[in-house]
Amino acid sequence: MSTGTLLSESPPAPARPGRFVDRGAVFAGYVGIGMSVVIAIAFALIIPVQSLVFVAAPLSGLLIGGYANNRSERWRPMRRMFANAAWAGVVTGLSLAVMYILIRLLFVFADTGTMPDGSTLACQTGPDCTYQRYARDPEFADDLVAAGITDGDTLAGAVISDQLNGGLLITMSTLAGALVAAGFRGVRTPPAGTRASGSTVGAGGTTDAGGASAA
Repeated sequence: MSTGTLLSESPPAPARPGRFVDRGAVFAGYVGIGMSVVIAIAFALIIPVQSLVFVAAPLSGLLIGGYANNRSERWRPMRRMFANAAWAGVVTGLSLAVMYILIRLLFVFADTGTMPDGSTLACQTGPDCTYQRYARDPEFADDLVAAGITDGDTLAGAVISDQLNGGLLITMSTLAGALVAAGFRGVRTPPAGTRASGSTVGAGGTTDAGGASAA
């Protein structure tokens, strides 16, 4: 572990910038992937309430968009701030969307037809069992007919289309949240000692975004 982090009086140098986004934003993207896995498992699998995933998406975007620029110590220029937030937001949003879609499809394509009373439907594992399950329920039977769903194959197509649309909404709302975070940071006045480019001035000299120091 770096002694510069634990023992020195000066803070560690900010993450070096990449060609298009700062490395701090790249790291934030990895954090966003982990966060997406946790959200999807918690709200789409353990607590299967789809609406919670859609509520969590823009909130996770706010967090990861702010973290991307905070990790990079980026305040200016604005285009770089928004690029950092957009990268982290897209990576997080896509990860959450993919996890959400996979989990939702798992419920349909791994359906074995087992009913709550312990009986089993005479069906082929997958959408056919899910179709028969809904067709037997008076609450959903009319909805299937209205949607033109008549068998397992048409149900599979409808489910995939619905989940893809949901994944797109998750990705875009996460990205929107990240951009809002960047905009909020952009209208704030940079802290004292912060240059327009994002470099900071400390007691030991000037530290730029690449971590180089000058006395």
